[in-house]
Amino acid sequence: MTEHALRPATKNARHRRIVELVTHREIRSQTELADALAESGMRVTQATLSRDLLELDAVKVRASSGALVYAVPAEGGDRRPAPPVDTVAAASRLARLLGELLVSAEASANLVVLRTPPGAAQFLASAFDGAGLPDVLGTIAGDDTILVIGRDADGGDALAQRFLALADSSAPTSPLKEI
Repeated sequence: MTEHALRPATKNARHRRIVELVTHREIRSQTELADALAESGMRVTQATLSRDLLELDAVKVRASSGALVYAVPAEGGDRRPAPPVDTVAAASRLARLLGELLVSAEASANLVVLRTPPGAAQFLASAFDGAGLPDVLGTIAGDDTILVIGRDADGGDALAQRFLALADSSAPTSPLKEI
């Protein structure tokens, strides 16, 4: 989701946005978090925010900048809280996984259908989600197929070409190109 996405005024939507914020930005205080939520159209009291952070198991950890920032446990197996995602590392991971797992890419309008080996689609889709590409609205993954939904109504071809170029550039002999 992006800052411009429409969200319902529910606790789950607020929790989701808090997780997005603390995993992609260095949030140092509840006041800073409340301000970031307000920018997204979500106004909360300090008491509500405090309860939300408790329910999300949020803690403060030291970020690479040295600042103490909020972090939440990752979903899935590794429940250790981590500082905000390094976008360069996430983009590098996406390029590497595209090089290893992408079998084909086909585009139509703002959609790109990516094929992977059986069982790899959800893993690759999570790399797309983690990279937070600004021109990708989201992904839907099955067993060996990923549907990437682009932000631009006619941008599917450009996205497919970009993904193929990233897959080609991630070969060990080629330098990684910037996403």
